Amino acid sequence: MTSTVQDNPTSSRFEITVDGELAGFVDYRKDGDEYALPHTRIFTQFEGKGLGSELVSGALSEIAQRGGTVLPYCPFVPKVIRDHPEYVDLVPEDQRAEFGL
Repeated sequence: MTSTVQDNPTSSRFEITVDGELAGFVDYRKDGDEYALPHTRIFTQFEGKGLGSELVSGALSEIAQRGGTVLPYCPFVPKVIRDHPEYVDLVPEDQRAEFGL
């Protein structure tokens, strides 16, 4: 099983594919360098394989490389950030408490 995370700017989302098949996505709304992440979805047939965490981690890594910040409105995203504290700095310090970080 080969998975890949990449940005699909036309659809305003980061997508994860497994062996070339779309397995899920995390939507974003971009304002300058700020990415609001309102929704994450892994399709049913791909659930339970850790792809959600891989997708969100991949998206956060890409946003970090771009020098962006994150507003993790989707409840799953702060969970991933808590599991991977290297991403906490992506969330503006004055808004971390709002997201339980």
